[in-house]
Amino acid sequence: MNNFDNISFKPAFSHIYIEEKALYHPVTEQILQKFPQAKQIRIAHYKDVFCRSRQQFGLQKQSPKLILAKRENTCIYEGAKPCQSFGHTHFYYASGVMNCFYDCEYCYLQGMYPSANLVVFVNLEETFRQVEELLQKFPLYLCISYDTDLLALESMLGYVRRWIAFAKKWENLTIEIRTKSANYAKIADLTPSNNVILAWTLSPQETMARYEHGTATTAARLKNAGAAAADGWNVRLCFDPVLWQKHWQESYKQLITETFETVSPGEILDCSIGQFRAAKDALKRMRKNRPDSALLHYPYQLQDGVYQYDRERAAELMGQIKRWVENYLPPEKIFLWQGEE
Repeated sequence: MNNFDNISFKPAFSHIYIEEKALYHPVTEQILQKFPQAKQIRIAHYKDVFCRSRQQFGLQKQSPKLILAKRENTCIYEGAKPCQSFGHTHFYYASGVMNCFYDCEYCYLQGMYPSANLVVFVNLEETFRQVEELLQKFPLYLCISYDTDLLALESMLGYVRRWIAFAKKWENLTIEIRTKSANYAKIADLTPSNNVILAWTLSPQETMARYEHGTATTAARLKNAGAAAADGWNVRLCFDPVLWQKHWQESYKQLITETFETVSPGEILDCSIGQFRAAKDALKRMRKNRPDSALLHYPYQLQDGVYQYDRERAAELMGQIKRWVENYLPPEKIFLWQGEE
């Protein structure tokens, strides 16, 4: 993380920018009630703030602002090459929130957006409408928490509950909700749904402490995943991204042992393993935002437009972790990302 020790920052969401067309939406009113001390600033369009030039990502991460907007164009996108589709033909993701409250050093969002501020599109009903249009054509596998961590924001937004209720209406829809939070309690009262997957990203504790700033601890994530699995939810465990670093064998072996001592293997839907990867242009911007990051400035190899570890190193890293996971799960429940599905 960048060192801004000599700078005094205001608390997160001390300022809330509100598009005029979003001003009287019920979600806007709900959010504003949660931040009564925040300074409210009306704007014509979220891009006037979010996309302005000469923003400093690192500084903004220390004191992120909130932008409330209405989305009037595409809300659903086809999954990108660096994402895992888990064998689904029609793999899409939804973007109801842009940016994440957490600050993971390897996160692709810092290479995707010009700002570290959060944009919340308050009209979630428009996203639901577009999903319904696609469902009239084909079954849909939809990731709703790739451009943010929705469960981490559940106290503020309540979007996860709304998505779960929506998914129950459509048998040909499967949604994945990925998180690094310990917020399962916010939805633990709900009845588990067969077409909803709760996915926890897991990292060794030292990796979490060094690179995943603000996230729940590894132990807390495992406790939450175990509770959700015991309650009957479809739980996915994601060792992603796995990072080549000093003593990685000991770190990941210990993580996998701890994982399956906490979460019963028989209650797990499946597991994903993915190495670090970043699109060419995204990594360039990520390195610009974090010039002191050894992780981002590692000499990755460019393969099919995606930077990743060289094939030999990737094979060793991914192969060993897969073998450890196979001590607990059958091969058909383990999905690998190695540059191609």
